Order: sequence, then structure tokens, then C-alpha cells
Amino acid sequence: METIKVQTVGVRKRSVLVSGHATSVSLEVEFWSALRKISISQNKSLNMLITEVDKSRSGNLSSALRVFVLDYFLRESQLMGFTSPHSTGPDSSV
Repeated sequence: METIKVQTVGVRKRSVLVSGHATSVSLEVEFWSALRKISISQNKSLNMLITEVDKSRSGNLSSALRVFVLDYFLRESQLMGFTSPHSTGPDSSV
């Protein structure tokens, strides 16, 4: 089994506008970077993307954003031909 090394820079709190209201969100730097890349790929502002996630969330916003980023990149990997970790085939042991 391959060992994956992850080195995080730390959590950053940023002020964002959600539905026109200022709030702060704490996320790891890697998630902020991923959200920025997603917003650029979708031609949306970061505030607009966060507002969309906020409207569909059921838990806290930071957690919802992390799940959104994970889901986005899982879907992207499926489009590139990688199998889903949720699949029930022979590769589902991952």
C-alpha cells in the first residue's frame, strides 16, 4: 500500500460575502486554492461559488465547502476515466 504524505500550510480565516452578507470562513490553504481553481473554471467569483454551496448545505459552511471540493474533484477524476471510490466493482477496496 502506498503511503501518501500530506503537508498542510494551516488554516486561514477569510472574509467572504454570502448572499450579500459578510461572514468569515476558516479553511485549510489547500481548500482555498481548490475553491479558487473551481471558481475560475466555472467563470464565477469566489463569493458567488461559496453562496451557491451555502444555499444547498445542511451543516456548517466550512464543512460544506470541503465536501464540495472533494465531490468536484471526484467527479472530474471520473470524467478522466478513473473509477469512483464509491463503485462496487473490483477496485472498490480503496
